[in-house]
Amino acid sequence: MLREISASDARFKRMKFHPGLNLVVANKTSDARDTDSRNSAGKSSLLELFHFLLGSQGSGHMARSKALRRITFQLELDWSEAYPRVHVARSGERPDVVKLFPNIDNSHQEFLFGSPDDVTDISLARWNSLLEEQLFKLRGDHPGVTGRSLLSFYIRRVSSNAFNEAIRASHARQSQIDATTNVAYLLGLDYELVNKYKDVAQRENARTQLQKAAKDPTLGKLVGATADLRGQMNLAQQRIEQLRNQIASFRVVPEYERLAAEADAITRQLRDLANLDSIDRANVEDLRRSVDETSDTSSEYLESAFNELNITLPGQVRRRYDEVQAFHETVVRNRRHYLDAEIREIEERLQARAMEREVLGTRQSEILRELNQGGALESLTVLQQALATEQSRLNTLQHRFEAAETLESSKLQIEAQRAQLRRDVSMDLSERNARIDRAIRLFSTYAQQIYGDMRDAWLSISAGQKSLQIEPHIASDGSRGISQMKIFCFDLTLAVLAHRENRGPDFLVHDSHLFDGVDERQVARALELARTVTEGEGMQYIATLNSDVLDNARRYGLEPDDSMVQPSLTDAFEDGGLFGFRFDFSARGSGTAKRTFA
Repeated sequence: MLREISASDARFKRMKFHPGLNLVVANKTSDARDTDSRNSAGKSSLLELFHFLLGSQGSGHMARSKALRRITFQLELDWSEAYPRVHVARSGERPDVVKLFPNIDNSHQEFLFGSPDDVTDISLARWNSLLEEQLFKLRGDHPGVTGRSLLSFYIRRVSSNAFNEAIRASHARQSQIDATTNVAYLLGLDYELVNKYKDVAQRENARTQLQKAAKDPTLGKLVGATADLRGQMNLAQQRIEQLRNQIASFRVVPEYERLAAEADAITRQLRDLANLDSIDRANVEDLRRSVDETSDTSSEYLESAFNELNITLPGQVRRRYDEVQAFHETVVRNRRHYLDAEIREIEERLQARAMEREVLGTRQSEILRELNQGGALESLTVLQQALATEQSRLNTLQHRFEAAETLESSKLQIEAQRAQLRRDVSMDLSERNARIDRAIRLFSTYAQQIYGDMRDAWLSISAGQKSLQIEPHIASDGSRGISQMKIFCFDLTLAVLAHRENRGPDFLVHDSHLFDGVDERQVARALELARTVTEGEGMQYIATLNSDVLDNARRYGLEPDDSMVQPSLTDAFEDGGLFGFRFDFSARGSGTAKRTFA
């Protein structure tokens, strides 16, 4: 139960609450001005503070406004057998930090060095986890259900449009699936099965979006056809397998760069040797032709040359013809010997280079064999990068394939999945028929105590096509007042059933907006019903009211004096409201006009 709310600012109206019926009343003062209004007395602000202290995460909360952010608000509430009372404090200046006394966080180890009675700081996220564990017994995975969403049914806020529809309490745009999943948990139904409607809805939404994208001339190419994508995926997988095999068999050669440079140098040497061989072979051919020409030279010209010289220079010719011929033969013989020596020298060079080529070739083969068996670390890195690129490409193709497959999947498949889920939910509801009957009877009983036996009231629960269908009904529920009482009976039913089965807290809080437009006779009966039920169930009901609504309810039998929370709120301009002073507030980023609070 909620026991007390207070603040570090002495002007704040400190309030204590008790089991059963609690009425927070806003009175009209005798000296109030005509322009004063109880709409700014702080009735709805009280519920906002309850949410703030119970883990609200909104950045636009009034506690974070300039006027209030330095104030620390505190709530005392019942907790467990080990810790009967817990004090939680939080300020808008440090909204992500929650102060607890005593330390109820079993995962928090500060008390190993201090005392569990010390004030402990924990994160807002951890506080919400503790609330889920203690108030709603949510542990482990609980898909589709959160403590904050469940609390919205226990403390409905007008700022969240929670009075527009019975099953939507978190916010007006809450999906039907999210809302009914949380309600299913409070009713004791298979909420995980109900939450599977979300999977079908997401699949259908994806198909719808892809259909729109496929019609776009540019985006349509990003999806493609499953047949083409399947072939591309197969090729990518083959390429990945090849790269993986290459990497698996790859051996890094430590001196790869030196060996590669040596192999290149040997190649250049072999090329130079080949060029020199070509030159020498050409020279050998020329020399051999010269030898042949020298050997074939005739000496017949000498005789005619000798006769001519003897006639022209008779006194100067001293030698005989045979001596000249012998000299000529000596010259020819010497030239042939020189040419033969040149040929032998060139042949020796060719033979030496052949031996050098053989040595270089052997070394080159060894180097190439070493390089072929492995590679440089840089080469391995290149292979690994190529593998990563190919894997990324395959992942992209797979995503495109899934998108294309979703796009091309038949609408009948989605409808078949939805139909199967609907059958499963219907079967589950049949198996839980006794539990559902209790909820229906409880809701009907509460509604009839407010409106009498002449007005039919029931709770319909069925497996819908797109979500679980949960809808409270009260005959002639077209009027605003009856619609509000429908929410009252629905919330009371959820709170009682969840409390009986230890799935929910023992309190229920309603804002005065719930009673707007409700006939005073029904207001009196509703409050009396809340008193009777909460006292009988060991629970607590807190409601904020304007004094004139309460006065009208008195005339129809309500006796509220022992249920009124002190101090009461007033419409006094300066200090009558909950906070004890006036300030302007507008939600951050909401674009709404400022409102005045007291």
